[in-house]
Amino acid sequence: MDFNLSPEHAAFQQEVRDFIQNDMPAGWNTADAEDRPDIERQIRFKLAERKWLALAWPKEYGGLAASPMQQMVYNEMMAYNAVPSFSMGVAWVGPVIMLYGTKEQQERFLPRITSGEDVWCTLYSEPGSGSDLASLQARAVRDGDDYVVNGQKIWTSGGHRSDWGWLAVRTDPDVPKHKGISMVCVKMDSPGITVRPLVNMAGTHEFNEVFFEDVRIPVSNLVGEENRGWYSLAVGLDFERSSIGATSTARRMVEQIVGLAKAKPGGLDHGVKGRLVDVAIAVQVMRNMGYKIAAEQERTGIAPNRESQMAKLFGAELNQRIATLGLQVLGMQGQATTSGSVADRLHYNFLRAVANTIEGGTSEIQRNVIATRALGLPRE
Repeated sequence: MDFNLSPEHAAFQQEVRDFIQNDMPAGWNTADAEDRPDIERQIRFKLAERKWLALAWPKEYGGLAASPMQQMVYNEMMAYNAVPSFSMGVAWVGPVIMLYGTKEQQERFLPRITSGEDVWCTLYSEPGSGSDLASLQARAVRDGDDYVVNGQKIWTSGGHRSDWGWLAVRTDPDVPKHKGISMVCVKMDSPGITVRPLVNMAGTHEFNEVFFEDVRIPVSNLVGEENRGWYSLAVGLDFERSSIGATSTARRMVEQIVGLAKAKPGGLDHGVKGRLVDVAIAVQVMRNMGYKIAAEQERTGIAPNRESQMAKLFGAELNQRIATLGLQVLGMQGQATTSGSVADRLHYNFLRAVANTIEGGTSEIQRNVIATRALGLPRE
């Protein structure tokens, strides 16, 4: 395949670059944690005005029907410049509602996702059901026109700032585990929901644990068929793991490490130089994987499943390699950093990258999936 941008894609890349340079809210890249949510909200509305928030969505649902390659260009530019533009509602909730939701659900939920008004979180993992997600136990019992939900979810990213939750619940405990799951939309301010923060080892509050105590959810919020939610959940995970544009953050990190290395008194030993070359090559390999996924989506209209798993696995482990190398280059400076400095960001990335091989599917699970779906190896 041709990895060069077409004239149209190059022009769009420049348009996105100009937007980042000229149209972002004041202080967007220096805001502290307290001001960050408001800045991100402003950015979300600016993107929504341009219909960039849901760039690849069909026009009838509020998008621009952009090609996967155009989405790749957009994601690369936004990620490289560290612009907070990711939305779970756009990335996988909306696409699943398009595929499996009723007309009324599409008209109710999709416009408020593309406008930036509603923020969504994903309520999948539980304390005993992470890698084996199909073993989840949060229970929904039908009571008239409502489901009554009890149980607990964990590692819910952004749950404390979300309007809606994309909830996987067990609606039939007496069938094989993959066949008794349903997907429902739940208002996060519903009576009976308690959200508690989980502060990660990097010192930031991204994750939460969410408790459900007799939470009533209208049956009309069921997306797809009852007890067949595993299939729509799996489709959503493929959207999550497609990794289009995910290399830009890694590329920016490598460039920053190279800058620090060049300024280091006495230079670097050959071993560190060799590792810098190694991760720089790996970043380009990962970028090529992303382009291949985008090209395949453009050709078939489907997110390639096995390639998505490979990209997720490779990228998560690469981020950890880069973060570790960054601290090796910094040396003792990596333990005492100035807020907002490159060293501070590398120190944060080192701590935050630990979660990369866990969230969204552990590396062990990714290897199992690749083995069975890509290599045809037996499951047992």
